[in-house]
Amino acid sequence: MTENILIGSNIRLRALEPGDADLLYSWENDTNVWKVSNTLTPFSRFQIEEYVLNSQYDILTSRQLRLMVDLLEPNSGIKSVGTIDLFDFDPFHHRAGVGIWIREPFQNRGFGMEAMQLLIRYAFDTLQLHQLYCNISADNLLSVKLFEKLGFLRCGIKKDWIYDGQKWLDEWMYQLIYHG
Repeated sequence: MTENILIGSNIRLRALEPGDADLLYSWENDTNVWKVSNTLTPFSRFQIEEYVLNSQYDILTSRQLRLMVDLLEPNSGIKSVGTIDLFDFDPFHHRAGVGIWIREPFQNRGFGMEAMQLLIRYAFDTLQLHQLYCNISADNLLSVKLFEKLGFLRCGIKKDWIYDGQKWLDEWMYQLIYHG
C-alpha cells in the first residue's frame, strides 16, 4: 500500500472544494491578512466562487496550486485551519514560489511546519522541483522562524519593499534547493 504524501499526523492538504468558498471569502477579506497577501481591495463572493471553480485546472496549466490545510482532529472530524500555495510554477526551471497562511488560533502549534513539510515533499518528489522560494516581510518573525527551521536560506533583501501604512519594511527572499 502506498502512503498518501499529502496526509501527515495532524494535517491533511487537499484541493479546494466548492464548499470552501464561504471560508475563503471570509479569510481573503480579512484586512488583517492583506499585508502578507499583497491585497488592497476586497474580493466579491462571485470572484471567490469563480476562483474555487477554476482551481480544478492542473498546475501545469494554471501555474499555481492552492491547497486547504485541514487539521485532523480524532474526536471532532476535520477543520480547515489555513491555506498553502505553490505559485509562479516554472516547469522548465523546476521551481515555484510557496506561501502559507494559518489562522491565528492555530499558529505556533506545529501545524504550519507539518503542512510545509508535506508540501515540500510533494514539490520535490512528485512535481520534481529543484527549488522552492518565498518572500517574507522582515517583521514577519513567525514566518521567518518557520522557513528557516525548514532549511530555507535567506538569499536576498528587497529594501523598503513593503509599505505598511506607517513605515517601509524590507522583504527577504528565501530559497530551499533540493539536493536529493
